[in-house]
Amino acid sequence: MIDYLIVGAGLGGLSFAEWALENDKTICVVDNNSQNSSRVAGGLYNPVILKRFSEVWNAKEQLEQMNAFYNRIEKRLSFQFDFKKPILRKFFSVEEQNNWFTASDKVNLAPFLSTTLIHDTFIGIESPHGYGQVLHTGYVDTALLLQEFRAFLSASGLYEEFDFEYDALELITGGVRYKGIIAKHVIFAEGYGLHANPYFNSLPLDGTKGELFIIEAPGLKLDVIVNTSVFILPLGENLFKVGATYNWKDKTNDTSEEGKQELIDRIQEIINCDFKIISHFAGIRPTVRDRRPLIGTHQIHPQLHVLNGLGTRGVMLGPSMAKALYDFIEFENALDPSIDCWRFEKRKK
Repeated sequence: MIDYLIVGAGLGGLSFAEWALENDKTICVVDNNSQNSSRVAGGLYNPVILKRFSEVWNAKEQLEQMNAFYNRIEKRLSFQFDFKKPILRKFFSVEEQNNWFTASDKVNLAPFLSTTLIHDTFIGIESPHGYGQVLHTGYVDTALLLQEFRAFLSASGLYEEFDFEYDALELITGGVRYKGIIAKHVIFAEGYGLHANPYFNSLPLDGTKGELFIIEAPGLKLDVIVNTSVFILPLGENLFKVGATYNWKDKTNDTSEEGKQELIDRIQEIINCDFKIISHFAGIRPTVRDRRPLIGTHQIHPQLHVLNGLGTRGVMLGPSMAKALYDFIEFENALDPSIDCWRFEKRKK
C-alpha cells in the first residue's frame, strides 16, 4: 500500500507530490494531459494585484514558501526554472503615478512597491510617465518544471499517464483500490477537470479561459517584465511571451479570434514596433468566485481529498496550498477557513 495516489500532474498535483516525497511518503501520480492551464501559464509571481494596487492574499508567506520550495527542486533535479526578474508597471498618466505612491504608503504594500520611479528607456516602448517597480518578482517556466518533474517521477516509477476512471475506484477500509494500486489517500488535483469528478463536482469551481502569445519582435529591447493590461515577458532571441486574456464564458482550450484580436490590441497599446505571432495558445484556469483555493477532505469518505482552485496564481499558491493539505491530512492541522473547500456550504447554515 502506498501513501498517496495523486490524480493530476499540474502545479497543484506536483506540489503535493514534492511535499510527500520530502516527508518520505510513497506516491503514484497519474495524469492524462487533458488540462493544460499549468503548462501554458504565464508563470509570473507577483505579490501585488496591479489593476487595483492591492496585496495578494498572504503574499509574504506564499513567497517565502515558494522560494524555498522551488529552490529545493532546482537543486535536486539540477536545472533552473525559477527566474528572478523585475516587474515594471508602465504608467500612462500622472494620476497612475500618484495612485502608485499612495499604495506604497500602505503598511502591507510597502515591502513590495518601490518608491523610486524608473525612467529607463526601452527600445520599442514609449513611456513618458515612467514605470513603478514591484519587488520580489519573477517567473517560473512552468512547462519546463512540469516536464522535468514528470520525467523525474517517471524515471523513479512514480508516474503513469492514462485517463482516470472514477468508476474503477474502490473505497476500502483504510484507503482505496484503483486497479493495481492500493493507497491510503487519493489527492484529486485535476484543475478544471474537477467537473468530471463525482466526489467533488459539487464544489463551486469556475473556469476562466486565458489566451497567450509567443511573439517575435526584433525591434523590442527589453530585459524586464512589463505589466500593464497584459504582461510582456522576454524569453531571449527576440521572443516574448504576452498575456493574458480573461474569458468567463468559453470553457474550451481552443484559441479564438476574439482572444487573438484582444491581445494584438493590447500589445499595440504598449509597444511601438512591429511583431509577429509565433504561437497562440489557451487554457482554462481553475478559479473560484471568492478567489481562494478549494482544499480539504470529502465529507463522507476521509480517504479522498481535493487540491484545486489555484486560479491565476498557481505558481505562488501551489507550494503553500499543497503543504496546507498535507499538514491537514498528516497532522490534523486546521485549514484556514478561507480555503476550506466546504466553506460555501458552511456559510449557508
